[in-house]
Amino acid sequence: MAEERYLAALKEGILNLDYTGVVRAAEEAMDAGIDPLRAITDGMAPGMSIVGEKFETGEYFLSELVVAGDVMREGLKIINPYIKEDDAKTREKMVIATVEGDMHDIGKSIVATLLMARGFEVVDLGVDIPAEKIVDAVREHKPAILGLSALLTVTMPKMGEVIEALRAAGLREEVRVIIGGSSVSVQFAESIGADHGSNNAVEGVEKCAEWVKEGR
Repeated sequence: MAEERYLAALKEGILNLDYTGVVRAAEEAMDAGIDPLRAITDGMAPGMSIVGEKFETGEYFLSELVVAGDVMREGLKIINPYIKEDDAKTREKMVIATVEGDMHDIGKSIVATLLMARGFEVVDLGVDIPAEKIVDAVREHKPAILGLSALLTVTMPKMGEVIEALRAAGLREEVRVIIGGSSVSVQFAESIGADHGSNNAVEGVEKCAEWVKEGR
């Protein structure tokens, strides 16, 4: 029962958007010997799932979703060092980035937050990321999925350049690629060689979860 108390405290820290609370809960859970993966999957992730549901129904707004993602990242900073290398391999990893020339972060942040709620380990490279840096990240982190974001139509072709760079590096067959943005469509994704394209964050995350389920 003591273990459940620590997990509940982590969940409440996320739901309450409480930076200090989630850090304290994470430290106490690790000091108590709680399995770090359980702390994530049975503690913080359920809290993020509820936040995601509230966002989808309109009860929570973008600001709450973004803050919840930041709160979870603070908790992960405490917990991640306790994860053993073999255990870390059991979590599906996804690299996500906004392509070069595009400074928009909101859509990508929403997707990253929802992915964390589904148990993904998300490596967020940030915005305005050149193709070669994305390729280097895929080579380093070996993710199951690469997510590329572009809001501006003038930067959308950069997503195709990333895919070509992956192909040139011999990495294209090693990772599934999903692209997102307000003007992105399945047709555009097909035209540049991506595996899927979506202008809806929730649908895109569901596709990623579907891919992971297929691969198990």
